[in-house]
Amino acid sequence: MNSSSSKEMLIAEKYDLYASLLFRLCVVQLGSISEAEDVVQDCFVKYMTSMPVFNDAEHEKAWFLRVAINRCHDKRRCKFFKDTVPLDSIVQCASSESQGMVLEELSKLPEKYRTPLVLHYVEGYSVKEIASVMDLSESTVKVRLHRAREKLKYEIEEAYVYV
Repeated sequence: MNSSSSKEMLIAEKYDLYASLLFRLCVVQLGSISEAEDVVQDCFVKYMTSMPVFNDAEHEKAWFLRVAINRCHDKRRCKFFKDTVPLDSIVQCASSESQGMVLEELSKLPEKYRTPLVLHYVEGYSVKEIASVMDLSESTVKVRLHRAREKLKYEIEEAYVYV
């Protein structure tokens, strides 16, 4: 087996391992399936071009998440993106109407609250892991999770309970 095919197998293995995780995170961050797909592709292009060496599996996973989060930040800063992203596309990923409602309201939260919520409740990360990935203290993550839950609860009640 030559080094080219072993490199391709390694990349395919990493894609199978992380693509769906990154995609879910990016859809919530960007509100667009096509933009999320682009970001996931960008993550793997960066991986292929840099081929970083990781200390362990958690370090590797954190690297992919950090690259995806940073790329989502870059996308949101772009004026074209701000003017054209349809938030309705997020609801297409939902399996039920109520899940679609929650995803829609989640997409309206500021990124600093949205990312910890997705990592904690959708991806199952601990507070400590989120702090590591987002380069924050554990207490900051706890506060953001608390505030995010409160904001999400308030928005859902305002939008759907009092209609």
